[in-house]
Amino acid sequence: MFASRIRAMAAPHWITLFGFILLGWGALFLMAAPEIMREGATLYGAEFWAGLCNLTPDAAGFARITLMWVLMSAAMMAPTALPAFATYDDLGHTTQTHFGALVGGYMLIWIGFSILAAVLQFSLFQAHLVSSLGDSRSSLFSGLLLIGAGAYQFTPLKEACLSKCRAPLTFFMSHWEEGALRMGLRLGAVCVGCCAALMLLAFVGGVMNLAFMGLATILMILEKLPELGRFVTRPLGVTLIAAGLWLGLMGT
Repeated sequence: MFASRIRAMAAPHWITLFGFILLGWGALFLMAAPEIMREGATLYGAEFWAGLCNLTPDAAGFARITLMWVLMSAAMMAPTALPAFATYDDLGHTTQTHFGALVGGYMLIWIGFSILAAVLQFSLFQAHLVSSLGDSRSSLFSGLLLIGAGAYQFTPLKEACLSKCRAPLTFFMSHWEEGALRMGLRLGAVCVGCCAALMLLAFVGGVMNLAFMGLATILMILEKLPELGRFVTRPLGVTLIAAGLWLGLMGT
């Protein structure tokens, strides 16, 4: 079974998806690379990458920050959906076009989220709550974000979305007649319901902090696993609330 799954993932549509994920992480690395590495990477357009994550209060700055969120969403969220994509592939008789439509629909929802996140970051920047690089300037604000994300871990909406992510076969069978694109849109919406609050903690951990992005991706992957997820969701909520209260007290 495992060997057959590995062989199936050598198909062109899987190679394309993995390449898409790697390109996303590669772009994020270039954006977050230390200044000395940026200066030495002229071949890759160092000035562009160095300024990409730096928000300026104009249309160009908003476009750059939106692109950053799109790349971050693609790099972080596509891996969390791999079990669902594999389940869809296992249902059989799916063409590369169908698979691409599913992934495309999924990413369309996250592109929409990225636009909203960029609007939020732009607003927070203008309110002097985050820096031009998207890092929180206030311990109290960081604490409130952590508490909010932690509390969301206990909500019925979070549980409802996770239940669908943890049972992708049931999800696809329930909506099979809708076609790949609409199922991708539905899957993306469910995934946003699971992960949006954790993604917004980038304002606490650092919008271009690769360590935060890696840790958050791992936690969101674990949350969606049917065997392990229930041991992650609520303890993570407690941890986030405790961290938020500590930061809030430090900020007073």
